Amino acid sequence: MGVVEKAIWFIESNFNRSPSLDDIARATGISRFSLSRSFTYATGMPVVAYLRARRLTEAYKALRDGAPSILAVALEAGYNSHEGFTRAFRDQFGITPDEARKGHDIDQRLLMESIGMHETVMADLEEPQRKQRDAFTVVGLGGRFRMDGPNTIPGLWQKFQPYEGTLGEVLGYWYGVCGDWKEDFFYMAGVEVARVPADLPAELTVHKFPAQDYLVFRHETHLSELNQTFAAIFGRYIPENGYHPRDCFELYDENFDPQTGLGGIEIWVPATRESGER
Repeated sequence: MGVVEKAIWFIESNFNRSPSLDDIARATGISRFSLSRSFTYATGMPVVAYLRARRLTEAYKALRDGAPSILAVALEAGYNSHEGFTRAFRDQFGITPDEARKGHDIDQRLLMESIGMHETVMADLEEPQRKQRDAFTVVGLGGRFRMDGPNTIPGLWQKFQPYEGTLGEVLGYWYGVCGDWKEDFFYMAGVEVARVPADLPAELTVHKFPAQDYLVFRHETHLSELNQTFAAIFGRYIPENGYHPRDCFELYDENFDPQTGLGGIEIWVPATRESGER
């Protein structure tokens, strides 16, 4: 059983006991930081969001079935007050707990049922190459995105296109920088530069990578399946081989065709182990 499957099993066995992220991480044998990234890529949502949605879904079912005490349901779901529970419940389902108990309908797609421990979709990975790179700098257009929201990253690349050719960049390569995973994550569409332009537009972001070793994975299928490769990297390979997930980048070269979504992509992940060893 992989670490993501272990996390799902632990959550499903214990979510009424209000397990913390640290509790779940201990059960899987990896750090909370590694767990957060691994779970998000493998399932499409942060582990804390999954836990919250599962609790609220079971609370909704209890109220729908006529639970006599809203406060008792709130406590069972891990909330210490009627007010906090009502606020979270309304945010999740668009109705109050009292309305749920009175039989008000909700969009069934808002319910979070248990993710089967074998339902996470992961690509088959070839063993990555290990490469070393000197320090380099990427400039580009960045923003924050949700794994469980609409995919608006292609629109970010379109917005960045007018800047290409104006930054003194290294030609023929494009970088998708990924990092700062929380309940959302940072993504930047950019290019490598030898030096940051003095007149860099204020809306562009600078990201510096230090000299380090990388694990380099290949994604050969359509771009729409890239999340499956990321899920396999961060949901299986990285935690199961003792690596520590850090800011990584997608590397596109001139073989990639943005019109067809084909041509192959490299994913460069810093080769740092949980212990700090290389």
